[in-house]
Amino acid sequence: MMMKTRPSMKLSDSTLSLLKNFSSINQSILFKEGSKLRTISVMKNILAEATISEEFSKDFGIYDLNQFLNGLSLHQKPELDFAADGYVVIREGRSRSKYFFADPSVIVTPPDKAIELPSEDVCFELSTTVLERLLKAAAVYQLPDFSAVGENGVVKLVVRDKKNDTSNAHEEVVGESDANFSFNFKVENIKILPGTYDVVVSQKLLSRFTSKNHDLTYYIALEPDSTFG
Repeated sequence: MMMKTRPSMKLSDSTLSLLKNFSSINQSILFKEGSKLRTISVMKNILAEATISEEFSKDFGIYDLNQFLNGLSLHQKPELDFAADGYVVIREGRSRSKYFFADPSVIVTPPDKAIELPSEDVCFELSTTVLERLLKAAAVYQLPDFSAVGENGVVKLVVRDKKNDTSNAHEEVVGESDANFSFNFKVENIKILPGTYDVVVSQKLLSRFTSKNHDLTYYIALEPDSTFG
């Protein structure tokens, strides 16, 4: 008689990095059967979705994703066993942990419907280096605002404090545009994995960051004081 194989799996380093990033957007996550991961911030102003190389055998909720990931790091190469109903067993050699799932109703989850940008008004490429420099400058100068600004024929990304006329600022030119605009984000909402992104912004206060390195997309809301034209 053949034994039924247990639905167990290992998570790759790239999936673990992705989940670490997702935990900064929302501490909880609802995993769905298959290979798609999606999360949304509690304020519903950041949504992220990715396709990973692993496939989950069932839907399950994790309330504290950071804690779950830290639990995995107790092992070198843990195997996740999903045979039981209410929990996952994390195994390696002679050690095992039992981690209980959360009730899906306590987790803020993305809408099932795919997100569409209402319009595509400005596009530019954001490279790893530029992204890193901007976020570093924002940290060094303690700047809360991240803006895509169109003026004098160029698109530049600026970190600044919009409320302060004498604020330190750092800017990087990333493209060309005939339009005049100021698309404003909060620095704290640029919670994206390091990498290069194709960015599309809609004047209807929504943007899409599509990774050139992974099957990964973020939708980030703009601040209401953004202007176009």
